Amino acid sequence: YHGGKSEAFLGKVLAKGYRDRVKIATKLPVFSVRKASDIDKVFNNQLERLQTNRIDYYLMHMLPDVNAWERLKSFGIIQWIEEKKQSGQIKNIGFSYHGSKAEFKRLIDAYDWDFCQIQYNYLDENSQAGKEGLLYAAAKGLPVIIMEPLRGGTIVNKLPDDVNNIWQSAQPKRSIAEWALRWIWNHTEVTLLLSGMSTMEQVMENVHIASDALPNAMDAEELALFDQARQILSSKTKVNCTACGYCMPCPAGVDIPTCFACYNLKYLKGGKGGRFLYIRDTGAWTKHAGIASKCVKCKKCEKHCPQGIAVSDRLAEVTKEFEGVLFKPMMAVIRKFMG
Repeated sequence: YHGGKSEAFLGKVLAKGYRDRVKIATKLPVFSVRKASDIDKVFNNQLERLQTNRIDYYLMHMLPDVNAWERLKSFGIIQWIEEKKQSGQIKNIGFSYHGSKAEFKRLIDAYDWDFCQIQYNYLDENSQAGKEGLLYAAAKGLPVIIMEPLRGGTIVNKLPDDVNNIWQSAQPKRSIAEWALRWIWNHTEVTLLLSGMSTMEQVMENVHIASDALPNAMDAEELALFDQARQILSSKTKVNCTACGYCMPCPAGVDIPTCFACYNLKYLKGGKGGRFLYIRDTGAWTKHAGIASKCVKCKKCEKHCPQGIAVSDRLAEVTKEFEGVLFKPMMAVIRKFMG
C-alpha cells in the first residue's frame, strides 16, 4: 500500500516505543509467490520494514480459491507457517478473501486458520462470502474481521438522492457512515471492523461508534431502513441477482454472480465504475477466469435461478459492456504478472 511505503512508515512510528502497545497485521501477497524461497523473502523484508521480530496477524492476501491455497501448499507453506508460529514470528495466521461463498467455505475447511477477513456491508450482505460465509466462519469458532464496511465509500458518498433521504430523515440523527458501520456491529459474529480514515474527525467518529455500538442493538424500525435502501438500490441495478449461487457452478466456468455484481455497480453509480472490479474479481487473480464471454448459452443456470433471470442474455450484455477489444490482452498481461 501507498507505493510500498506503508510498512516502512508504520515501522518508524512503532520504533518510538509503541511496538508492545499495538498488534500488527500485514499480508503475504499470494500473487508474488512464484517459488518457495519467495515466501521467506517477502516475510523477512516485511519484518525489516516494520522494524519488528513478529507479526501478530499474518494474512494470505486475497486468497481467491482452494486452487491458490493448494499452490501455496506445494511451496511448503504449511510447514513454513508452523515454523514461524513455533518461533513466535507469527502469532495468528489467516486469509483475506474476495470470491464466491462456495470457495470461501472450502478455504475455511482447508486449514486450521486462526481468523479470516471478508468484505461485508449492508449492500454486500449476499455478495462474496456474504452473511452466509460470516455465519459459517463464526460457527467454526473463527474470529471474522470485516473489510470494506463502507464499500470504499460507495455506500456513503454519491448515493442516489432517494437513498440519501432515508438516512437524512432517520431517527436518531446519525451520519450515513455511522448507520452503515452500526449495521455491521449489530452482527454478533463480527470480531473487528476495519475502516479507512483520512481525517482526525473520521478517527474520532469511528472510535465513538466502535465503543458505543453493540450486537443486536438495532430495533426492527432501524433495520427496516436498510431494507428500504437496498430496495431502492436494487431498483437501480441492471440485473436482479441476489448472489444466491443457485446458478453455480457454471459448466463453462463463468462466475455468474460476480459478473452481475460488477455490471450492477457500474449503473448504480450512473454508468461509472465497475470495470476494474470486473477485471479483478472475475479472473485477474484466480486460476480460472470467470468472465462473461465464456458463456456458451447452455442455459443450465436459468433452470435453477429463483429470480427467473435470463442469465445467458444478461451475460451477453456484461460482455458487451466490459470486454472490449483490449480486454483479453489486458487480462492476459495482468494474469501473467499476478502469476
